[in-house]
Amino acid sequence: MTRLHHLFPFLSWPRPDAALLRGEAMAGLAVGLMVIPQGVAYAALAGMPLVTGIYASMLPALLAVLFGSSVRLSVGPTALSCLLVSASLSGLAEPGSARWVELAVWLALLSGLLQVALGFMRFGWLLNLVNAPVLMAFTQAAALLIIGSQLRDLLGISLGWSAWLRAPALHWPSLAFGLVSLALLQLSRCWKPAFPSVLLIVLASAGLSWALDFEAGGGHVIGALPEGLPALYLPTLPELSTLSQLLLPTLIITLVSFLETASSAKVDNERQGTRWNQNQDLIGQGLGKLAAGFSGAFPTSSSFSRSALNLYAGALTGWATVFSVVVVFGALLVFTPVLRHVPQSVLAAIVLVAVLGLVKPREFARLWRISRVEAVIAGVTFAITLLAAPQLYWGVLAGVLMALSRFVFQRLHPRIIEVGLHPDGSLRDRHLWKLPPLAAHTYALRMDEALDFATAADFERAIVEHLARHPDTEQVCLFAQPINHIDATGVDLFAKLVRQLQARQITLHISGIKLPVERALRRAGCLQASPRLALYRTDAEALSALQRQGRPADMPCEPWPVI
Repeated sequence: MTRLHHLFPFLSWPRPDAALLRGEAMAGLAVGLMVIPQGVAYAALAGMPLVTGIYASMLPALLAVLFGSSVRLSVGPTALSCLLVSASLSGLAEPGSARWVELAVWLALLSGLLQVALGFMRFGWLLNLVNAPVLMAFTQAAALLIIGSQLRDLLGISLGWSAWLRAPALHWPSLAFGLVSLALLQLSRCWKPAFPSVLLIVLASAGLSWALDFEAGGGHVIGALPEGLPALYLPTLPELSTLSQLLLPTLIITLVSFLETASSAKVDNERQGTRWNQNQDLIGQGLGKLAAGFSGAFPTSSSFSRSALNLYAGALTGWATVFSVVVVFGALLVFTPVLRHVPQSVLAAIVLVAVLGLVKPREFARLWRISRVEAVIAGVTFAITLLAAPQLYWGVLAGVLMALSRFVFQRLHPRIIEVGLHPDGSLRDRHLWKLPPLAAHTYALRMDEALDFATAADFERAIVEHLARHPDTEQVCLFAQPINHIDATGVDLFAKLVRQLQARQITLHISGIKLPVERALRRAGCLQASPRLALYRTDAEALSALQRQGRPADMPCEPWPVI
């Protein structure tokens, strides 16, 4: 692939023919018809003017597919990103106000710039900082918060919850619109996912609302939306104090939105049998966020449901997204007046259907069976996310810190076992399986980790403590195959142990040492030929030597050549 194709990935798209364009047009139509009502509903969730949900479905989606590697992803408004926007700006401005819009635009611009920079610096590996249990717990907690935020609109409650509890009252027409829409949307997802049921339900509810004069009866509707294309939005530079308050939300939105992208991109690439280029998708997603910001909208992300619909509808290339953008563009010019009469409870139903599938309590039980420590981390992440609302980023940060702390703890406490020969011929934990020693007066051990600054202390402690408990030890055998890396600290420790063992007339046997580790030790002069040092290429050779009559120390091993 040429450098030009790296900079402009869309140049690698196949040249379209009539058959390809027909299929891509049908997929684009299905996604476009779905994203229009979803975009409006998600904009309401973000506290933004409703039309910005349509703006976020046009140019951001186009740039993301042109410069990304996963061309079948649907980029635009998503429930989780919109909830993060709303939570991040809570207390900084009034939802829907000009100040709120300006701050949301800054979130889009800052997260977009960060993603583009990370993509160009090839920092896609940072995605691995959030493991699956933390993401699962955070997503489920966020889904519950989204559901809670939509209940008032679904029930037609205009008061706050505290005031409503003192004088409960429901707006029955709003409740009817919401529940019927919710039921129909759920049924249509099971019946035929590619069918534009969301748009048809929105149109039907708008017509019925207008015929019944729903708004005059006290019902809440979308209201008039601006017509025409979005204008270039250039926000004013916020104060330094405000900008500092946006930095942490920016990091979380960047991380979570790209994890949303990863969940869809991995599925898409697995189906195609290709390798996911996460750095290129970082660039594409970042450019999409920048386009959203300059359109006066909020941060975008990859929608798992719309991406799945795109694949289900038969999309093969990025041309499907181009067609979906054309559909949204046409709807923005002629369709916005129709949305005026749509009840807010219908929008709430659209959001609820999108997030209900994210609530999977059985995942916690499955995780408990796999790893109780990770299940506890997930549970704490879930609880902190709920309790810290609306500052949801504390849940992610707590989960990441706990997961990294566990990782560091495991690295600092490597698995070091004394091995014995199992009846099946394998080397296993001698104490766990109650096996005899490999040979008399012999300490045979294996460390399943690199020998570096993190593990050196435990490795030394294991040998020194065993020798203290068993002063009659004559041989130490290290099965070194799991040790795939050694650093300067590990080399210094190894040299120290060799000197101590030779001073005590103890023979050191090393089996299966890997070439990079051997080279480092030879350069340090730790593997010089000695009657008290024996090297073996395989475990079988080491076992044979240990079980021979006489002491292996009397049979020096020829040093291995450095390859």
